[in-house]
This record gives sequence, C-alpha cells and structure tokens, in this order.
Amino acid sequence: MAATRLELNLMRLLSRCEALAAERRDPEEWRLEKYVAALEDMLRELKKQSSKPAPELLNEYSRKVDFLKGLLEAEKLSSSTEKALANQFLAPGRTPTTTKERTPATKTVHLQTKARCTGKMRSELLGTVCFGAAASFLPVHRFSCCIQLPLVAVPPVCLVSDEKQSAIELDAVLQHHQDMQEKLAEEMLSLARSLKNNTLAAQNVIKQDNQTLSHSLRMADQNFEKLKDESDRLEQHAKKSVNWLLWIMLIVVCFIFISMILFIRIFPKLK
Repeated sequence: MAATRLELNLMRLLSRCEALAAERRDPEEWRLEKYVAALEDMLRELKKQSSKPAPELLNEYSRKVDFLKGLLEAEKLSSSTEKALANQFLAPGRTPTTTKERTPATKTVHLQTKARCTGKMRSELLGTVCFGAAASFLPVHRFSCCIQLPLVAVPPVCLVSDEKQSAIELDAVLQHHQDMQEKLAEEMLSLARSLKNNTLAAQNVIKQDNQTLSHSLRMADQNFEKLKDESDRLEQHAKKSVNWLLWIMLIVVCFIFISMILFIRIFPKLK
C-alpha cells in the first residue's frame, strides 16, 4: 500500500526530530519539544484514517515518538544519575526511518545520550576526587611554629576536558556497535546463503518427487484403462457362455420330451 500524505509528513518530521535529538542543544531550545507534540497529533490522526499503514509500522512510529518524548523528559531531570537511570529505560526504534540510514537514528541517539550521561557522572565524580586530592597536597601552616611543607603539584587527572572524554567514549561505543552490526551482517549473509542452498536442494527433491508422482499417475491411468478393457471382455465372454449353455439346455429338454413321446407311442401300455 502506498504511503499517504500524512504518513510522509510524519516520516519527514520524525527524521527531523531524530536529527535534532542527535545534536547538542541549548537548554533553552524549544523546537524539539514542539515537534514531538506535533508528531503525537499526527500519529493520532494517522491511526484514525481508514487507509492507515500496517499495525507493525504504526507500532514502530509509536515506539519512536515515545522514545523522543521520554528523552525530553529525561533531559529535564536535575541530576546526572537520574538522567542516566531514565535513559536506561528508553526503548529506541528497531528499523531506520529513512532508506539512507544503516542503523536506526533513535538507537544512535540513545547511545549518544547514554555516553553523555556517563561522561557527566564521571566528570562530577572526578571533579570531587580531584578537589579532595588537591586539598590534601596544599601546604600546611601552623600558628605556633614555622614549619611549612613543600608544595606538591596536583595530579593531571582533571586536565582532560569533559567534552573530549565524552567524545572518546561515544566513538568507542559507536565503533563497538558498528563492529557488532558488521559481524551480525556477515552471519546473516552466511545464514542466507545456507538457506538458499537448502531451498535449492529442497526444490530439486520436490521436483524429482513431482516427476515420480506424475509417472506413477500415468501408469495408474494406463493400468486402469487396461483393467477396464479386460473387464469388458470378460463380461462379454461371460454373457456369451451363458447364452450357449441356455441353448444347449433347451435343446436337451426338447430332445428328452420328444423321446418320451416316441417311447410312449412305440411301447403301448401293458394290459
């Protein structure tokens, strides 16, 4: 079934929302929230139409819209821990929205969001640790004595920026998932080849069985015709034998009757 105009508009707006969700947005960005609300309205209208798409496709649209809505709600939370926990419960789409995508955009957004939340949690944790470490290395002054400890340099743990760390983690996660997808694609290709070979072998076996069955049916038809001819011949032969026997019996009866009359005439009754 061809996609309706409403469905095409829904797909375009959904692709735009996925692209916006993948970008780093300002806290005051309002477009994505408005777009998601428009997506919900369009999805409700699409479900009410008579020429609506397949139920699987509608469920996929609903899944992606719910994912974007949950993503916006998770971004409104205050702490990074709550955001990470909320992102864990989000379910991205299973299929790409457009034909240009190799993997679903919502899945990529989900991975990026998880990486950002993990990076923020790590930066908060490292910031706290670095502050404590720096405090332990500060010089100590005593009011009653002039002892002063030498100043020790702060370890360079906190010098790595959060953005760079988050980008490295995101690249590692995306590379890992890309490797997994390539491996799955190779396994699916090998399974498809084996399935094709099995299908061809089964097709050859079925073709041979059909030929054998056709030959058996032809032989059965020929045997039936021969049996029918022999039955007709046997029936005719049986009718002919019955007719000859009937005539012989009639002739014998007539002969006996005539012989009895002659016998009575020739030999008179004794007195």
